[in-house]
Parts: sequence; C-alpha cells; structure tokens
Amino acid sequence: MIASYIRSILVISLHAMVPITLTAVGEVVGETGGLFNIGLEGILMLSGFLGGGGAVLGGPVVGLFVGMGVGALVGLIFSVINTYWKGNQMITGIGINLFAMGFVAFGLIVLGAPGFRAVSPAGRLPPIRTPAGSLSPIIFVALGLPFLAYWFLKRTRAGLILKAVGESPEAADVAGIRVNLVRLLATTFGGVLAGLAGAYISVSWIGSVTKGISAGRGFISLATVVFSGLNPLLALVGGFIFGLFESVATWIQNLPGSKAVPWQFVAMIPYVVTLLVVTGVIGRVRFPKALGEPYKRE
Repeated sequence: MIASYIRSILVISLHAMVPITLTAVGEVVGETGGLFNIGLEGILMLSGFLGGGGAVLGGPVVGLFVGMGVGALVGLIFSVINTYWKGNQMITGIGINLFAMGFVAFGLIVLGAPGFRAVSPAGRLPPIRTPAGSLSPIIFVALGLPFLAYWFLKRTRAGLILKAVGESPEAADVAGIRVNLVRLLATTFGGVLAGLAGAYISVSWIGSVTKGISAGRGFISLATVVFSGLNPLLALVGGFIFGLFESVATWIQNLPGSKAVPWQFVAMIPYVVTLLVVTGVIGRVRFPKALGEPYKRE
C-alpha cells in the first residue's frame, strides 16, 4: 500500500515538474545572455492553446512542434524589441502575458468552448510504459536537458561567449562578438523550451485547454530561475520540488475527509512552498552584470 502511494506521488511529481523545468532551463540560458523575459506565462498559455489545436488537427507530434514554433516566435519578437529596438524588457513581458490572456480566452469562445476545450484522444501523446507507471516521453527530455544545458554553459566556447555577452557586452563587442545576435538566439531558444512546456500541458499531460492553462507556472519558473542561480541542474531540482508538492496536494485532495478543507487551500501548497524556498536564496544569487540592460554601441 505504501509503495503504491509512493509510486503514485512519484509519477505525478515527474509529470508536474516538466513545464517548470523546461521553462526555467530556457530562461536560464536567456538570462545568462543578459535578457530576462517575464512573459513566460504568456508563452505557456499561447503554446498550450495553439499546440492543443495543432494536435487535434495533425496529431500530438504536430501539436508539440506548433507549441515550440509559437514559443520561438514570441521569443524572437521579444528579443528583437529588446535588443535591436532597445525596448523595456519588463513592459514587453507584461505585454506578452496580457495579450495571451485575452487571445486564449477569446480563442476558446470562437471555438465554441468558452473556458475549456478537450484535446481528442488521437491528439494526445502516447505515454511510455515503465516499472514506475505510464510516463510521458517529454519527462525524459526534461530530465536530460538540464545536464545538456549545464555542459553547454560550462564546457563549450559558445557557452563562454553567452556568459561574456551577459557580463560585459562592451568587452564582448570589442572581441568581435555580435552581442545582439547572441542575445536574440539565446532568448529565442528559451521561447522554444517554454513553447514545448506549454504544448506538453495540453497535448501530453492534462489533455485539455483552459483559459488558465498555465496556472501561474510561468511565474513559478521565474522563481525557479532565481532559486537556481542560473544553474540548469538546480533548475531541475526546483522543478521537481514544485512537482513533488503539487503531487502531495493532489494526494491530499483525494484522502477521505479532505473535503473538510477547501480545495483552494490545498492547491496553494506547491506555490507557497516554492516561494518559501526562493525567499531563502534571494540576496545570495549573483546575476550577470548587464542583465536587463539593452546594449548600446558607443
């Protein structure tokens, strides 16, 4: 009985950690280069909605690629505005979030399903059978990607160039590095991962699209980036912490007598725990010196 409970919590935790981990790792890469994108919540919403639509029309793989494409496009637009056009990164991110909220809500109304639309079984990504239970293939991507990102940032020349652009864009420019192009590529890559995370929610995990499909996970991903200190491996740890407590909250809601406690309080558990963990590291994290500052060539 206990082993069954533990296995169930582990499976739910692994599924719940995926969107946080993917989005946070992408943002780690982007912030290492000097751009911070608080529009992650909007990317999750847009890619979840459009990726779910793509899955209904063309199957789960198409849905995932549509989600990644949406994330890449939003990340590219964000990058262009805040590199070549010297925009305000905070305002641009807020604009993405507000646009996504309106677009998804309106899109569901147009589809005749205000607030909720299910993804057909043919559009769902088939799980992989394992001794622990049925797992989405994207889980293995989320588990392996942080290690690949860590290797890229710590062991490759491209990773060193990205760090140089975030720390001292002036020096990088003098060395012949195209600062704005590097930042654009890094943030677009972060958008791709956030897009994959959003499509995963609708195509592989939840199997439906709602006007609140992201459920604050974009903001929790930003908190996870703070917790990680721009270390992809710690971003994986942060994502698993959130997933673990989300699974615990789900488990508590299904316990006998749990109806005595409003479900909203139980659902708060993973968010409260994540924010408490982040609060403990704020002030001890060192970010790139040029983070948030558009580079203007003298």
